[in-house]
Amino acid sequence: MGRILIVDDAKFLRMTLRRIIEKTEHVVVGEAKNGEEAVALYRELLPDLVFMDITMPVKSGLTALKEIREAFPDAKVIICSALSQQKMVYEAIKAGAKDFVVKPFEESQILDAIQRIFEKNP
Repeated sequence: MGRILIVDDAKFLRMTLRRIIEKTEHVVVGEAKNGEEAVALYRELLPDLVFMDITMPVKSGLTALKEIREAFPDAKVIICSALSQQKMVYEAIKAGAKDFVVKPFEESQILDAIQRIFEKNP
């Protein structure tokens, strides 16, 4: 069972991800609506996995990813982004994101990404 943090400025997407994750043995331990909240919640909750949007107010997902990985090098983060943000996805992978999912996503894509992360890093 993995403990997962969801980070997206769109409440609808946070609710959608929560609904998908709650169908599995994994548990959602928190939600954040921007990168600043994500970093603070990561430090507090130490989740096993983070689903993070790239484009958010206050602090971007890319900046939050870099801060989290700097403080917690083993952090596992999956980036969710629109296809039009391909350059940012590349930057996120370079910064340590373990995977990415393109929005809009299908439930199976989320479940596959979670499975890949936990199979590689049990």
